[in-house]
Amino acid sequence: MIRYSLQCDDDHTFDSWFRSGDDYESLRKAGMLSCPICGSENVSKGMMSPRVNSSGSDEQDVKTDLSKPASPAEQAVSKLKNMIKKQSEYVGVDFPSEARAIHAGDAPKRSIYGEAKPDEARALLDEGIPVAPIPWLDSSQTN
Repeated sequence: MIRYSLQCDDDHTFDSWFRSGDDYESLRKAGMLSCPICGSENVSKGMMSPRVNSSGSDEQDVKTDLSKPASPAEQAVSKLKNMIKKQSEYVGVDFPSEARAIHAGDAPKRSIYGEAKPDEARALLDEGIPVAPIPWLDSSQTN
C-alpha cells in the first residue's frame, strides 16, 4: 500500500491509500478520483515527503488505526456516510435508470444512492434530475 497526499484544483488537500502507483494512475485516468471536500475530479498528487523510520524508532509510534477517521474532515465524511446509508437505499449500478424511473413517477419516490459514471451523472443533470456525488467509494456500500 502507498499513501499519497492529493490536491484538487481548488487547493483542497487530502490523503488516500492505493495498492500501487499504477492503481493511482488507473483511477486518475478513469476519472474515479474526486476531492472529498468539493467533489472536483481534477485531482493530482500534492507535495509529499518520504517517511523513513530509523532503526531505533519505536514501532508503536508508527502504528495508526486506519479504520477510524483521523481529521475533522474525515469525521464529517464518516458521519455523512452513515446518515446516507441509514436514510437511503443503495441501488448499485442501476442508479441512473432508477433515478430516471423515480423522476418519471414510474418508481416509488425515495432517497437512493449508487454508482454512475461521470458522463451518466452529467446526463441525469442535463435531464433535470438532481444528483450529487457522495464523498466515498468502497465495496461495502450496502453494509
